[in-house]
Amino acid sequence: MNSIATGELSIDDETLNAMGPSAGMLAKEQRLKDLFRQMRSVLVAFSGGVDSTYVAYIANAELGDKAVCVTGESASLPQYQRGECARIASQFGLRREVIQTEELDDPRYRANAPNRCYFCKDELYSKLGVLARDRGVGFVVDGSTMDDIGDYRPGRAAATQHGVRSPLIEVGLNKHEVRELSHHAGLPTWDKPASPCLSSRIAYGTTVTIQRLESVDRGEEIMRELGFREFRVRHHDNLVRIEVAPAELDLALRREMIDNLARRFRDLGFKYVTLDLHGYRSGAMNEVLS
Repeated sequence: MNSIATGELSIDDETLNAMGPSAGMLAKEQRLKDLFRQMRSVLVAFSGGVDSTYVAYIANAELGDKAVCVTGESASLPQYQRGECARIASQFGLRREVIQTEELDDPRYRANAPNRCYFCKDELYSKLGVLARDRGVGFVVDGSTMDDIGDYRPGRAAATQHGVRSPLIEVGLNKHEVRELSHHAGLPTWDKPASPCLSSRIAYGTTVTIQRLESVDRGEEIMRELGFREFRVRHHDNLVRIEVAPAELDLALRREMIDNLARRFRDLGFKYVTLDLHGYRSGAMNEVLS
């Protein structure tokens, strides 16, 4: 049995099947469909996550070839997520393209200050904007939801500056509603844990490098191999701080698992391997910000 367990209301798939989306959710979805038809052509910033997949799915259903889904790839995109993007696009017949982004060439991005995400999104939206103009596409859209308005999201400023529209916000959909509507639509991402870029796992002030990104990527692959589903590998230079969902802490605390994690993460180059007893929570790196 799967369930939504990402810091939002936890609802299992059997309950969702019985309940179905509320009338209010379906009304918002209809407004979303109407909005895409009004736009006539869109370029979707597609990462393969819950929100951008739902946006891409609805845009494709309403606009067909007039909806182009574009994934920006760089060292900060997890390897497994690249494969998931391709699988989702193939399964649902999305018109998908891949571009390369060079945020790591920007010293302001590598410096990893709390506004790092702005420089990443500025790079992405600059390239998507050029692509949209070259193709005669009316709008660039993202998967931001109502939840993103109240959170610390420097990338939102870049979206605003580049004229990127957020259809889910425009029709008032939050992340929980997107998950329920995704489940209703049969999207495999409905209960997928959030998966921001790998740089978000590196502590603020610690320089973002290819080597550190690869260590985080390999570390999170190790966690998947060991059976964990919801987690973060937080890179603090010589120390790694592993967060796992509270429901998975018993697995993490088994003696043989502790020894396995310590050995495998030390093999990645970390001097100290720690388990965060607070467990996984989205945006944990922002807890150090005033």
